Amino acid sequence: MEKDLISEIEKSMDSFSKGQKKIAEYIIKHYDKAAFITASKLGEVVGVSESTVVRFAVELGYQGYPKLQKALQELIRNKLTSVQRMEIITSKLNEQNILKTVLMADIDKLNKTIEEIDNESFNGSVATILKAKKIYVIGTRSCYSIANFLGFYLNHIFPDVKIISTNSASETFEQIYRVDKDDVVIAISFPRYSRRTINALKYANEKKSSIIAITDSLNSPITENATYTLTARCDMSSFVDSLVAPLSIINALIVALVMEKKDEVVKTLSHLEDIWDEYEVYEKFSQK
Repeated sequence: MEKDLISEIEKSMDSFSKGQKKIAEYIIKHYDKAAFITASKLGEVVGVSESTVVRFAVELGYQGYPKLQKALQELIRNKLTSVQRMEIITSKLNEQNILKTVLMADIDKLNKTIEEIDNESFNGSVATILKAKKIYVIGTRSCYSIANFLGFYLNHIFPDVKIISTNSASETFEQIYRVDKDDVVIAISFPRYSRRTINALKYANEKKSSIIAITDSLNSPITENATYTLTARCDMSSFVDSLVAPLSIINALIVALVMEKKDEVVKTLSHLEDIWDEYEVYEKFSQK
């Protein structure tokens, strides 16, 4: 349902029942919190029944409360500030069981990613990377860690891999300005989306480069110019970005590429092992 949800609620205020007006007022003022609580919890907060919350969602044209909640989450996908994230995660977590709660949440995101991942897009991404002349990997802020992880292993598989490693917008373009139609750009971005990444992809698209987007949703702004999109669930309401599912997709990409270039990778690793031994890169450790 494409519409400005908050404006729609405000315009419909006169048609709501007394209980529904309480829900509407709460959502207008606290949509960031309403997007991540259940119908029963929302009803408890505003002082109405769960069934009233469900009827409110139907009144707005949604097929139940989960659809309304999803619309609210889409609305705030790129708007949550760090302070709002902190407030939400504090209200969701049980301080006595933080470890288990976070681990179970990550397992849930992995399971949902498995259900939603597009195998054709994954296979297309693998084929595109295999035929690329040069591979660019871009991920900023919290996404830089997994972009660097991906780039590290791609460098063991391919001869020409460039990790975009600057926090300056101008230097980003300086590092990708040679990109062309024979190259591929792998971009990683999750809410709050990086404007620098979005602009870099616009430039790459103008240069006719192939683009692989690793993000949380097909509605993500980095998908606009993408050849293939790989979606992975993350927790946009958490102060710390959960990148477990995106990292698993990256692991799968690396494994698939290694399987396609197995003989070459074995030769590369054998040569590297000799170098690592000669220059004592790794500590030799034996258990007594």
